[in-house]
Amino acid sequence: MRVRVGSVRVRVVQAVVLAAVLGGCGRYDDGAAKPSGSGSAEEAGAASAAAASGGTIGTAGSACELPVSFAIAKHWKAKGIAAEKELSKASKGADGDLSGALADSLLRQGPVTAACEIDAKPAGHIGFLRVWTGKAQDADARSVLRQFVAAEDNVSKEKYRSVSTGGGVHGVEVEYLYTSKLLDETKKERALAVATPDGPVVLHLGGMDTEEHEAMLPAYELAKRTLRAG
Repeated sequence: MRVRVGSVRVRVVQAVVLAAVLGGCGRYDDGAAKPSGSGSAEEAGAASAAAASGGTIGTAGSACELPVSFAIAKHWKAKGIAAEKELSKASKGADGDLSGALADSLLRQGPVTAACEIDAKPAGHIGFLRVWTGKAQDADARSVLRQFVAAEDNVSKEKYRSVSTGGGVHGVEVEYLYTSKLLDETKKERALAVATPDGPVVLHLGGMDTEEHEAMLPAYELAKRTLRAG
């Protein structure tokens, strides 16, 4: 695992806060993946290493019950997030660990809310594969994905493309750069959005930095390759 003091970004801290606050909401599980198209030699090498499956989430009784199901990488830990419950508690000023503004910034991004967080730390990486879900009326995956990325702020060089998952689900994928103003640091991120009868689903892969992001790509690709609706 690569840890560089001073390079830990604010959003990594937020992720730790989120995991601590929502610790009672469910369990955990995740993996790493590869990019499509051209990239660095290191990125291509990480991409070629297929992630071993550590089980499936999304189905009834799994760590996260979702409108889709997919395999998570071995040793990654998945935890369900009761976002609407936390947002409701925070908005009413009820007993809880999050203020309304902090809850909104952590649990909502554009038209979707956090539903599942898959932690890479047990596999030796610093980052998460997160799943976000939206309402059924938000059916257009490309529109949802654009709003999701726009809500992140400080992004650039977005590259969108239509994709099909191994489970036959059609969606839209984006690769982009995120810049932390606080740390004056830029890193790669990517996300995939698909439409389901129960609403849109967004899979987002971040990472502490670009190096960690590329190391986790096989888990993301495993999820994309095995993603099925329902």
